[in-house]
Amino acid sequence: MTAGFHPDRYRLARGAASGHHAGQEMEETISVAVPAGAPRLFALPDFRRLWTVGLVIFLVRWLETLAVALFAWQATGSAFLVSMLGMLRVLPMGLFGAVLGAVAERVEAWTALLGIVLVSLLTSLALGVLAHAGMLEVWHLAVASFVNGLSWAADNPVRRVMVGEVAGTARMGAAMSADVGSNNASRMLGPTLSGLIFAAVGIEGTFFVSVGLYLVAVWAMLRLRYRSGVRAADGTGVGARIREGLAAVRGDPRLAGTLLVTVIFNIFGWPFTSLIPVVGEDRLQLGPEAVGVLASMDGVGAFLGALAVAAWVGPRLYGRCYLGGVTLYFVMQVVFALSPHPWAAGAALLLVGFGQAGFSIMQATLVYRLAPAALRSRVLGLLSVCIGIGPVGFVHIGLMADWIGAPAAAAISGAEGLLALLLTRRLWRHIPNGEERA
Repeated sequence: MTAGFHPDRYRLARGAASGHHAGQEMEETISVAVPAGAPRLFALPDFRRLWTVGLVIFLVRWLETLAVALFAWQATGSAFLVSMLGMLRVLPMGLFGAVLGAVAERVEAWTALLGIVLVSLLTSLALGVLAHAGMLEVWHLAVASFVNGLSWAADNPVRRVMVGEVAGTARMGAAMSADVGSNNASRMLGPTLSGLIFAAVGIEGTFFVSVGLYLVAVWAMLRLRYRSGVRAADGTGVGARIREGLAAVRGDPRLAGTLLVTVIFNIFGWPFTSLIPVVGEDRLQLGPEAVGVLASMDGVGAFLGALAVAAWVGPRLYGRCYLGGVTLYFVMQVVFALSPHPWAAGAALLLVGFGQAGFSIMQATLVYRLAPAALRSRVLGLLSVCIGIGPVGFVHIGLMADWIGAPAAAAISGAEGLLALLLTRRLWRHIPNGEERA
């Protein structure tokens, strides 16, 4: 039998049955406690392989994000264009997240994830070749950012659903801590490594390193034994399946509140990270290597935060961790923007990352646990849509940065995020502290 794969549980989660009662029945079967003597997560070979694929995707994301921002800033001098390149990585989530969540139920997850990795590999290879030939232009980076954004949009409804099936619902919080922890570790290493490579050999080196990392992910995928199977056709179209997912969110204030906070974060919080290289070079007068170190500080904080969540945050604290994390993020965003010295800015980014760890781990965990089992891919697709609202924030902060400067724009955006949380409290106050769907 495939390691970590339980066919009976999976047939319930992916079977042809749909609707409220079927979803409840499925979840009652799935939502069980971890059996005594069950192997640890990393003792499951397929969990390790999926974790490795995620680590590669995360690391390449941070490698390329900094290099692309530095290249675009040096080529154009426009903070707005730098922000727009970051926006294009998020845009596909808003455009296609719901569709990908619905379609994911009708395809073999292993095939879909392998395709995602291969497309990303070929994109990085093409950019590396163009850079090596001296032909790389900003518009090439824009197209590649959008293509990579499509892969990112598919991560929640494809790879993270696979992680949940392999780990089991009872261990989803621990699985997400490990998964987000790898993301945060990559945020420590990625920008620093990217800055060093950029200073030494230019942007082409970053893309060729990305290709090598993607080959590791391909190797992990080829060894992955888990197969999801394909959900039997029941005559329900993509549009109808999306509407079922939306109905599940509308019918549960806890889900709706969780997704609302995600929207607020991705409008006012996440986009400011695209301006960190601009602030580092323009205001703090740092070189590429030092900018890389500065940009990695939120990754250090996020990694430490993920360790803290894994060690001390149980289900009863999930909601507080989620809301406390996003609040700390916004406060430290403002502090970073107003910091006059690299050391102070780095310390603020350290706490930015600590807050984001709590927020991001609980974001996927709460949505997975609260969503009806039969609709998880669809609801996680809607989570991708909420994350994909980010382009609104990238345009907002990019225009402000060109108008009043990157530091002021980051500070104002953080203050707006805090105000938005305050004004919408009645809508997210139902966010639970770890309770699963009733």
